[in-house]
Amino acid sequence: MSIRRSLFVKALAALLIGCFALPSVAHDIPGKVSLLVYVKPEGDRLLVLARAPMEAMTEIQFPMRGPGYLDFGTADAALKDAAQVYIAHGTRAFENGVALGEAQLLKARVALPSDKSFTDFPSALATVNSARLSNDEQLYWKQGWLDVLISFPIKSATAKFSIETDLARMATATHTVMHFVPPGGATRIFTYIGNPGRIQLDPGWWQATHSFVSLGFFHILEGIDHLLFLFCLVIPTRSVRALIPAITAFTVAHSITLISSAFGLAPTSLWFGPLIETLIALSVFYMACENIFGAQFKKRWLIVFAFGLVHGFGFSFLLADRMQFAGDHLVSALLAFNVGVELGQLVVLVIAVPLLRLAMYYASKLQNNFATGERMLAIMLSALVAHSAWHWFTERGDQLLQYSWQAPAIDASFFVGVMRWAMLFLGSAAVLWGMNEVFERFFSKPKIEPDPSASSQLDK
Repeated sequence: MSIRRSLFVKALAALLIGCFALPSVAHDIPGKVSLLVYVKPEGDRLLVLARAPMEAMTEIQFPMRGPGYLDFGTADAALKDAAQVYIAHGTRAFENGVALGEAQLLKARVALPSDKSFTDFPSALATVNSARLSNDEQLYWKQGWLDVLISFPIKSATAKFSIETDLARMATATHTVMHFVPPGGATRIFTYIGNPGRIQLDPGWWQATHSFVSLGFFHILEGIDHLLFLFCLVIPTRSVRALIPAITAFTVAHSITLISSAFGLAPTSLWFGPLIETLIALSVFYMACENIFGAQFKKRWLIVFAFGLVHGFGFSFLLADRMQFAGDHLVSALLAFNVGVELGQLVVLVIAVPLLRLAMYYASKLQNNFATGERMLAIMLSALVAHSAWHWFTERGDQLLQYSWQAPAIDASFFVGVMRWAMLFLGSAAVLWGMNEVFERFFSKPKIEPDPSASSQLDK
């Protein structure tokens, strides 16, 4: 009986493995692909011209001949299916914010891997409209490009257009380079990985501002390390007035480095990003440990200011990749992103401060001593934060150590970089001095001067 049961289990396992393994092999997608896209309003239609690698189109059965060569004579139907499934159905266009409906497929053509015609829109359009290749070309189907031309009906070629593509599903990592060719204007290039959502091809001031406020707001809410840093500031105080110096210092500091990075003051070395991420984890760990062992609240904002400079560089990494979507409104987008970050911080504080005060109240009730219960809860919460931050620090530190370190060449570019850092340092020092004057005046406890008349009375 046990032998039959064993055979049954083995057969069932083999059946399950076969059922689940075969689909994954049939629809295996490549790790990384690159796509070229042109968007051009022309007359009463919006043309979208795309070049994608056929190796990513694993759901289509292309007709083949011989050892796997593409059969161009019978491939038209399969090429149209691939163009519809991967390009047309995954592309949405908008005119002045109104959806333009489904795309119309105009052309689908295979290009050789050696074809370099997608250097500009006229050359690419001429290629996609040329005669199809013949079976004289021995092209293995995975090595070819699929050039696709689709269009959307529009009312005016000078309207504000936006586009949203779902091309990221073609591979694990999809790198897209999109060219917007406006009538009578300079070509604007967008490059991104994955799906960035709807792209405003020529955004107005309000569109850029709204987009970047939302970007900054949700970035701070999604950044758990930034949130835990703010949480560490709230844990020992819970008083809005006591939080003002630290929160102001953090806001001003990360604004300095965020704006400086946007204007090219940040280093471009590959190791700089991992270094900043490691320092951000260290900042969270330090603030949590300071809460555990006792924080010096009077001058804590100085430490927060220093760490805020580091967090600002962290914010800038996302912003640097997204500034291409700001159009001609770079300054507005930069300020809008910073406003979004501050709004996100405000939401976090509005939620965290009352919750912590309520938690401290119940902790003191359990201990029958307000100071003891408050202190124990603060230590427990800070210890949990420190535990997470230490793991981030070690993981990011290991990644940082994988980069090679070389001494910089002492040349003109080196001294230019030194001057930029000196400007950033002097500007930060000036802001720090001004903040110290303000905090000393408005947030320090007033000194009690002795009354001369009272001392004279005591002498008598």
